[in-house]
Amino acid sequence: MTADEIDALIMALPGAEHGTAYGEPCWRIAGKFLTRLRAEDDSLALDVGDRERRDLLLEVDPEVFHLTDHYRSYSYVLIRIARVDPEWLKAELARRWRKVAPAKLGKAHPELGVAD
Repeated sequence: MTADEIDALIMALPGAEHGTAYGEPCWRIAGKFLTRLRAEDDSLALDVGDRERRDLLLEVDPEVFHLTDHYRSYSYVLIRIARVDPEWLKAELARRWRKVAPAKLGKAHPELGVAD
């Protein structure tokens, strides 16, 4: 995937907006941080829920998923956008959307399901 394709995928989510986090461009959902693209390695930094799940992704597909020391103590994984399966990423972004979207927004978009 390209950065433009990632942007289109994220901006299609209800409440999506461009923003900044720590001086870097990012995407937000109704003002809450969703993800950011790391220009230094064309990777998306995404919270996948817990470190065990993150570690499993790292083990299963190190060509797509990687980590830096900065993210080691968090449940974030770095996703190489050129190698990620677009359908997996779409589902994962929807999963993360459910976690960060305000309840009112979530109720207005039941097609995205409920938080797990």
